Amino acid sequence: MIAGLLTLASLGGCAPAAVTEPVPGPLAENGNDCAVIAAVAREHYRFNATDNVPPPLWLDGEGSGWAPRCDWSRYGVAFPRLHDPDRTPAAGERVQWVRFRQPRYDGQGALIEAGVLHGPLAGMGVECRVRSGFAGWTVGECRSTWVS
Repeated sequence: MIAGLLTLASLGGCAPAAVTEPVPGPLAENGNDCAVIAAVAREHYRFNATDNVPPPLWLDGEGSGWAPRCDWSRYGVAFPRLHDPDRTPAAGERVQWVRFRQPRYDGQGALIEAGVLHGPLAGMGVECRVRSGFAGWTVGECRSTWVS
């Protein structure tokens, strides 16, 4: 019996188990990043191009260089304006943005941090679980991470 197990191991019959825990930190840009962001924009924030237009979009790579170029119309969303975090707002200008950080992928789909700021003391951050399936990427659940 032991000889049989050794034979299986030598033939490559034993492979390490797949890791299903989230990989910490940012990963290299994934072709799914745009679809994951769009799912949260549509399903969690309910943004659209008519009566709930999003504030300026901020794709926050936290200095990693992550900056996906997305054809948002392909995913049924529109971001007509971009937020520049390095620009100093003009006097009296209302600071607004919706921020998405780079998704982190794991065996269950992806986790993505997002946040929206409607004014200096009016905003909220979330971390959303997004899953890939027959209908594309869909939001499972979001938990609050900060409130302003």
